Amino acid sequence: MLSLKEFLRREVKPALGCTEPGAVALAVARANQELPLGELKSIQVVVSDSVYKNGLAVVIPGTGGARGNALAAALGALCGKPGYGLEVLKDCTPQDVDTAKRWVELGKVRVQCDPNQHDVYIAATVKKGTDWARCVIAGDHSNIVEVVKNGETILRSENASQAADLLFQKIKELSYPELLKLVEEMDAEDIHYLMKGATMNLTIARAGLQEGCGSGPAFGRKMQQLMHEKNLEGDLGYLIKSLCYAAADARMSGVKLPVMSSAGSGNHGITAILPVVLVGEKTGKSREEIARALAVSHLSTSFVKSRLGRLSQVCGCAIAAGAGAAAGITYLLGGKLEEMQEAMQIVLANTAGMICDGAKESCSLKVGTGAFEAYLAALFALLGSKTAIPQGLLSPSIEQTVNNMAELSQEGMRDLDRVIISILEKNFHSPKLCEGNNNLQKEVEN
Repeated sequence: MLSLKEFLRREVKPALGCTEPGAVALAVARANQELPLGELKSIQVVVSDSVYKNGLAVVIPGTGGARGNALAAALGALCGKPGYGLEVLKDCTPQDVDTAKRWVELGKVRVQCDPNQHDVYIAATVKKGTDWARCVIAGDHSNIVEVVKNGETILRSENASQAADLLFQKIKELSYPELLKLVEEMDAEDIHYLMKGATMNLTIARAGLQEGCGSGPAFGRKMQQLMHEKNLEGDLGYLIKSLCYAAADARMSGVKLPVMSSAGSGNHGITAILPVVLVGEKTGKSREEIARALAVSHLSTSFVKSRLGRLSQVCGCAIAAGAGAAAGITYLLGGKLEEMQEAMQIVLANTAGMICDGAKESCSLKVGTGAFEAYLAALFALLGSKTAIPQGLLSPSIEQTVNNMAELSQEGMRDLDRVIISILEKNFHSPKLCEGNNNLQKEVEN
């Protein structure tokens, strides 16, 4: 049986920077932990297509704008602390960054994509002298399923593939109404934790509104400028959009502040949390009422993600977290289960087909879109709007609609990541490191 506390512990946790390079750094740091101090020989990492795509060119926090999985891997060995989880690089210094860049330039660090691996998969091998250690993360971004040193197994899940997917399997076994019953288990500890996440994400949003914050396009700050010029500062929808823009602006341009994630993604966390909190504050809801609505939002986000997968061809920020936030806002404003499901259907009808083209600063646009459309969908549902079902991808049940979205992503867009990665490698003049090779891991160990 799934409990609310287990759900929150696994699905809602702090993350620093984009979670894919963060997970790469975590895997390297955990492998490095097994080795003695000494000169680095090499770091070799094999990742899935989705991890490769999302980490190829995203800014790493605290690096002054430096990008990419290879830099994250180097930093994982230099200053990464596995005990910090997805905040593994929070002790990173400018000296560490300089050394990491030098290692990458010298060819000591190699991150290669195995296109036969999908979703979250990272196998990091660190070599020092004659010693080597490998750490494998699979299923979710902090799920370490194997640690090996010099051929000796230090840690291994009995069934790594099942262990990686266990939580999502539990969620998939429940209907949407059954999953939402977990909210009834909420206690004071859960309320405190959920509101801690709200504070965390509001903090980075406010940082993103400051002049000179990060290196990105500052859509949040520009949005608030437009709101002032057009006399729209009192509009809650535009406020939601501007603060979600700002939080993602800051996060994706490398500002060294954590966010509370949802379903394995910091940007999902921004979308799932901020609209609910802002509506709650605007309408005078209590701390407990907002926390309960946040639990609904996180649960609903993971309900969608459990079908789509941790990493998908479509944008989970707008689709999964947008649907989650719509349900949370509807609940917060007094909507019943039927209206919450209708709000989710409206978001899914609206955002179906929005692709994920890798992690980068302009992700803030999709985060803002998902948050704004979640707010509108909740209002539409509360006004009694109903989509004529079935139509398009929409089916009579929210379960079947989400399954339809998963089929679109996994079957209809099967080759999308390969095409996007090819385009990204051309854009960044990167060598082609995402070729089919079933012997990648053996090559690494040799």
